[in-house]
Amino acid sequence: MKKFNWKSLSLFKNSGASALTFRAWEFTGTAMVNLFIFTLLAAYLSPLVYMVATSLKEKQQLRDSSAPLYPARQVEFEYEGKSYPVLEVPTEAGIQHWAIITHTRTRTSAKFIDPANPEAGPIAWQGNWRELKTVYTPYATFDNFIHLWTAAKFPLTIKNTLIIAVISEIGVLLASIAVAYGFSRFRIPGGKWLFLLLIATILIPESITLVPTYFFYVRVLEWNGTWYPLIAPHLFGNAIYIFLLRQNFKSIPKDLDEAAMLDGAGPLRILFSIILPQAIPAVATVALLHFFYTWNELRQASLYLGIVPNLRTVSFNVQTYQTLTFTPETLQASALLVMVVPVLVLFVFQRFFMQDMVVTGMEK
Repeated sequence: MKKFNWKSLSLFKNSGASALTFRAWEFTGTAMVNLFIFTLLAAYLSPLVYMVATSLKEKQQLRDSSAPLYPARQVEFEYEGKSYPVLEVPTEAGIQHWAIITHTRTRTSAKFIDPANPEAGPIAWQGNWRELKTVYTPYATFDNFIHLWTAAKFPLTIKNTLIIAVISEIGVLLASIAVAYGFSRFRIPGGKWLFLLLIATILIPESITLVPTYFFYVRVLEWNGTWYPLIAPHLFGNAIYIFLLRQNFKSIPKDLDEAAMLDGAGPLRILFSIILPQAIPAVATVALLHFFYTWNELRQASLYLGIVPNLRTVSFNVQTYQTLTFTPETLQASALLVMVVPVLVLFVFQRFFMQDMVVTGMEK
């Protein structure tokens, strides 16, 4: 294959005759890249759009196969004290929006009333009225969220989840920071192998330790039906969080520690006055990751809180409610209620999340 001559391309680009051509190519390339990115973004966000639209629909719209994709309500017309649905009726004058008032069982004829001219009386129409499409008008309802908020006991389950998240958050941060500080600043006999052993625990699947830990918590400690199995493991730190914090702590120059030691500062003073103020982005990242994990955790909650409804977390409670009363609109509404809190938390703390975080000694 002949090698492309970039020098000749540069000369061709610098020529006055080709300036317009290169601008056109540059514009076309940028437009194609942007179009590709927006297409991927639309495909990625389409399930979320579907969830929002479905959660705002009424049950009657979901039962109608001819209903629009957006939230809408069936148009009705009141005639002689009764409400009748408005349909799209084909006539010689075109498609008319008429309200069907009577129909035959054979589906071959029906009588309609014109909402624009009800004084004209019933209009006879021949044809299969079952094939006529219903007229809809845009309408969004929040009844699904209101019903779900009370029926699924969302205030109680959100409170339970926040209590578990706050307690375990404090425990995992204190333990992970202490262990990461020890690995990054002190000479520990066999510290390298201990750290490798700690990292190796990340490779152990949770399904392997599920049965032994369940037996220990339920049969030995008798913690079934309590929050302790969901909180206690986090009080000893997390291998992933320790790794992230250790790498961040190691990037902080030790000269600062030595200067603080000359002023009489001890290890704890160095940690709180030197290390942590410079590691706020890393600590905030760990805190957010743990909060998201606790908010979405389902397996442990289903194991230990299934017999105590008043102690259930929000994710487990939504899953239980969906199995009892499964309808598309409540399913999507419950999913949105579970998703909205992590999104709000991330939006509020986004300036701390992964800001200037150092993972492997290089700033990202």
